[in-house]
Amino acid sequence: MSGKSNKILVPTDFTKVADNAIGHAMRLAKHTGAEVYLLHVVAKQDEVEETRRKLEMEQQRAQAMEAGVVVHKLVRVGSIYDDIGDAAAEIAADLIVMGTHGMRGMQFITGSRALRVITSSSVPFIVVQERPIKEGGYDSIVVPLDLHKETRQKLTIVADMARTFNSRVHLIVPREEDEFLHKQLQNHIKFANQYLDERGIGHDAVIADEDSGDFVKAVVKHSVAVDADLIAIMNLAQGNIFGVLGVPYEQEILTNEAQIPVICMNPRETNTGGGGWSFQ
Repeated sequence: MSGKSNKILVPTDFTKVADNAIGHAMRLAKHTGAEVYLLHVVAKQDEVEETRRKLEMEQQRAQAMEAGVVVHKLVRVGSIYDDIGDAAAEIAADLIVMGTHGMRGMQFITGSRALRVITSSSVPFIVVQERPIKEGGYDSIVVPLDLHKETRQKLTIVADMARTFNSRVHLIVPREEDEFLHKQLQNHIKFANQYLDERGIGHDAVIADEDSGDFVKAVVKHSVAVDADLIAIMNLAQGNIFGVLGVPYEQEILTNEAQIPVICMNPRETNTGGGGWSFQ
């Protein structure tokens, strides 16, 4: 790592999925030397003191998970949609780890709300459900590549993650019958293969049986087949991750039935590598 300490922000609503998000953050922090910041957002000022007491208990539980990791607590009055991003900017967070309650969750952050929060922040997110992180971290990472050039930006953070955990990267692209589109996808695979080869990262690549219309299902199916610990996606076109307009794929991937954690980032203005998180 560089001299700068990485910072991981974890919004919590004191529920089971939020506890799991803390577990992921603490394991990541152990492997990377990062500090962890626990955040709870309340609607009213008179809730602050009680929340501070709850957060102190969460802080103690987190420290018990990984005694060597520094854990801070933050309370903010306002809205989760604004204050998660604001808190991340305030502490200069490099990564946000957030729990989601699924498509029909009634608490804190559901799949649709998660995307709204993600879109409002430039910081990469790891969105988790109830699946805990392995002792060794994220050993197997699935990286979908579609026709958007921006999707290649996520290779920077994927490569950093893979170096940290000695992960294997599994690239997947949709099937395209159109010769021009097929060639574009082949170029994306070639670029990704070269990028990962240059960094000594083990990887493989497949073309899905499904086309772009069913690409999310193909990605989740492949992720299950390779026992993935993480799926890396790029948030595109107002939350449309896979470029097919009008279909709520973003919720489907974030709340996938296999409960595989998802790392999601917004594209940057440039065509170079994306993400603010660095593991080195």
